Order: sequence, then structure tokens, then C-alpha cells
Amino acid sequence: MNRATFDFTDTAVLVTGGTSRIGHAIATVFADAGADVTVTGTKSTAGDYDVDLARFAYRMLEVRDPASITALAESLERLDVLVNNAGANFPGGRDEWEPDTFAAAIELNLNGPMRLTTACRPLLAASRLDGGASVVNLVSMSAFRSVPIVPGYGSAKAGLVTLTRNLARLWAGDGIRVNAVAPGVIETRMTAPMAQLPDLLAAEIAHTPMGRLGSPREVAGAVAFLASSSAAYVTGAVLAVDGGYLLV
Repeated sequence: MNRATFDFTDTAVLVTGGTSRIGHAIATVFADAGADVTVTGTKSTAGDYDVDLARFAYRMLEVRDPASITALAESLERLDVLVNNAGANFPGGRDEWEPDTFAAAIELNLNGPMRLTTACRPLLAASRLDGGASVVNLVSMSAFRSVPIVPGYGSAKAGLVTLTRNLARLWAGDGIRVNAVAPGVIETRMTAPMAQLPDLLAAEIAHTPMGRLGSPREVAGAVAFLASSSAAYVTGAVLAVDGGYLLV
């Protein structure tokens, strides 16, 4: 087989939003490679989820609550890899063109990851991981193309791209690499409603040269690569895992 394998033995990894789909796939790839993985979710305990989280440590996190972020960062003894995956569009199910909802989308998808990442800087700087400590931010196609139904989400993800690049430059001297992965149209809970809108789904697939939806596992592999020593000279990069979506 031509599949890449990674060894993250004795590596401490935190994956926000690691309780489902892309986040769960990322956490699983790291755990399969020997890492000690902590995942976060918004529910009180791991047992409140339908998915099996027994392989991971679990922490409750409300990304829009600074106190929750501080509590999480202070609960960690060490950290080598931070994956900022938690996020969502239409916060509260509301229209993102409403100013308050737009602001909520920014808080959830940009301000929260920024607060958590900077709170974790001392732990990341203390890492002795081969290739350096790593932050990987999950962004979106909406950071690069207009998606008028989610202006807040798209603006937040575009901001996260810029934050990735600025942190990469600022923290290079600390041995911390900061990169991003930009998934295309992936089979997740957020894209599931498209199954009920066949014309929209067909349009998205037509916009993807590879002609299919991506899988969470395909995104997870890119995240693991960026966190590995194979990417030791990579920082400030945005890796599109999109089946060619941005080419069209």
C-alpha cells in the first residue's frame, strides 16, 4: 500500500470539536499513531455523545466563552499539537446577515481559536516534538470564495487564514509551526442537508474537478502530515484538501 504512516508516540494532541466527523477522524488518526489525544465538545461528558470517545481524554469547551478557554488551557499539563477544528455556521440557527449573528460567527470561528491558541503558547513552546510543536487551523472554501449565505462564517475563516500566517511568523523563533487545512466539500453534518437539495449538491460536485465529496479521513491525513516532522520546514501554509474546488 502507498499510504503514509506517522509515529506520534508520547505526543500530546488537543483536537477541539473532536466528537464528530472531521474532528473525530483527526483525533483517530493521531491516536492510531500512538498519540495521547484530548478532544473537546460542548456536552458535559464523553458519555453524552453517540460516538465512542473511549480512546481519548475529554474536556468540555465552549469556544465562545473566554473563561471556558482559560480553564481548558490551565487543565493541560503538556501540549505538542493543537488542532483548532471546532466551529460552525448559522450559530443558533440564525441568519448570519443579522449583525448579532454575524458577530457570534466571528466569536465562534475566529476569536475562540485565537484565544485558545495564544493561551496554549507556553505549553507549545515547551514542546520537544521532532519537527517542532504544531498548530493546525481548520479553515474553509468560504475563506477564498464568496458564499453569501454564511458571511460571518466566511469572514471568520478568512481571518483565521490571516491569523495562521501572522502566528507562523511571530512564533517561528519559539519552535512552533502554524499551518491551516482548508477542506472542500466533505461528507459531514454541516454538508448533510445538501442531500435534501439535489440541485445544490450537484452544483457543488460539478464545481469539484474530482467529481465527488471528500471524506473526513482525507482531511485528517493532511492535518497529521502538517503536524509531523515530514513538514518540519512548513509553516504559514494553507493546504487545500478540496478535490480541486479552488481551481474552478
